Amino acid sequence: MPAALRSLALTVGTVVVAIALLALLLAGAGYDAAEALGALWNGAFGSWTAIASGTLLRATPLLFTGLAVSLAFTTGILNVGAEGQLLAGATAATAVALAMPASAGLAVTLAALAAGTLAGAAWAAVPAWLRARFGVLEVISTIMLNFVALNVTGWLVRGPLQEPTRIYPQSAMLDAAVRLPRLVPGTRLHAGVALAVLLALALAWTLRATAGGFRVRMTGANAAAAASAGRIRTGRVVALVFLASGALAGLGGAVEVLGVTFALYENLSPGYGYTAIAVALLAGLRPGAAIVAALLFGALQAGAAAMQRDAGVPAVMVSVVEGCIIVLLLASEWVRDRAARAATSTRGGPPTPPAHHASPTPA
Repeated sequence: MPAALRSLALTVGTVVVAIALLALLLAGAGYDAAEALGALWNGAFGSWTAIASGTLLRATPLLFTGLAVSLAFTTGILNVGAEGQLLAGATAATAVALAMPASAGLAVTLAALAAGTLAGAAWAAVPAWLRARFGVLEVISTIMLNFVALNVTGWLVRGPLQEPTRIYPQSAMLDAAVRLPRLVPGTRLHAGVALAVLLALALAWTLRATAGGFRVRMTGANAAAAASAGRIRTGRVVALVFLASGALAGLGGAVEVLGVTFALYENLSPGYGYTAIAVALLAGLRPGAAIVAALLFGALQAGAAAMQRDAGVPAVMVSVVEGCIIVLLLASEWVRDRAARAATSTRGGPPTPPAHHASPTPA
């Protein structure tokens, strides 16, 4: 079976098993599983309004952050800080949009998007520098910076960026003139959805068909071999990809503020940056496949609210599906690595290194 079909079969099988486990859990907890799953489906895909104003809106920040994680993991960078980078981008976009005159319209929108992108890259620059200069594991530094970003956001919406009445812990609402335009009248579907899809397709083409994409893939496959045999400056590649990963997540935060919430508040993200890891793994770190994976997780999150409202099932039950998907994918990766090593050992060749676990090479 071709590799693409095997990957598709694995993805579909993983999702089916996760949904089946959710059904068993619902039944075991005393809920009507059929009613709950029906409400989940209707909340995600039951109508055009549910799709456009629910599923697609939830999928958009997941796609931005999923692309950020996919790009980083492809290069061997374990960036788990997309949550903090998204919040940094949302904060910067809000500050710029509120500081500029709303009469400038599109210019303010573009400036806010650019500010969010740069802020996400800047937030990622800290762990990138710590890794290159001191060898600090980015898993630790990025996840710690997530909490820093959350607390800084909380301070800002209760201080410098708080709305004028000083009653609510949020920023002032953005003027309608600077918000992202609606793609479909009568829905909440905004231009950020199209931007996310275009970026996913552009990133997929870049990784597959350009010299820069080749360097990224080779650095992730084996950094030492890429540096010695391929003469690739792997330290530079890692640094640039780290910044690009943060920029994608930061842009996702800016889009969320300009297209959905129209204000900055502490719990802006319900964990998009963490769910992005599941999106990236389900997509097999492929940007094009991340579109479908983000849509699936967006549907789960949109349907969870309907399941709670219509069937009385706590929305957190859907987290079981997300957790099962991650565990099953990691288990299947482990099995494939073991099988590949066993096959190589049988043929008498050197063991095959696990995918996407290249050691960092200092700049």
